[in-house]
Amino acid sequence: MIIAVVACVAVGYFLGAVPWGLIVGYAFTGKDIRQFGSGKTGTTNVLRTAGRTAAVLVLVADVAKGTIPALIGRFVFDEPAAAAAGAGAAVTGHVWPVFAGFRGGRGVATAFGGVLGLTPLLALAFPLVAAVIVGSTRIVSLMSILAAPIAAAIVVVAWMSGATHGAYALYAVFVVAIIEVMHIPNIRRLLAGTEPRIGQGGDRPATG
Repeated sequence: MIIAVVACVAVGYFLGAVPWGLIVGYAFTGKDIRQFGSGKTGTTNVLRTAGRTAAVLVLVADVAKGTIPALIGRFVFDEPAAAAAGAGAAVTGHVWPVFAGFRGGRGVATAFGGVLGLTPLLALAFPLVAAVIVGSTRIVSLMSILAAPIAAAIVVVAWMSGATHGAYALYAVFVVAIIEVMHIPNIRRLLAGTEPRIGQGGDRPATG
């Protein structure tokens, strides 16, 4: 089990640390997208600074970061704890990437990818919740702040009812803590009424 956990953590972190937002953003704009908008490398800032096509590419890549180590843990090692640890390491790598000066994204897409790899049926709830929040507010950060703990609660309840493994519940709690901490600047702007909506803020200097 230890070997499986170590292997999945290593794979997860280094997959997570590949800065696809930075790479794709530079390919589409010739600029470091961390100098604009939120200063992050996630899908939302790529959408604001580089457009929809770039954002879709980054979204798929960032989700895959979390899914791949989870699937390796489940199907190669048959170890739920290794799968959860690998997915958690992928989120850590995405937020603090060694390949990009430890300046990455906020981990939402990669965290979802982990849930998708660990428990696909439960993962279906996240896009539905996210679509309702974004559709009604057009504020992506609000979706992340609200939907992440809702998704985590669903995983925890599933574990308590015996429908999934306890390691997956620990993963959900771990990543939602990271996501909420990384969104503290957004929470402050939401309270102040200055958080940009979809289509706004991509041309302003990075604010965090």
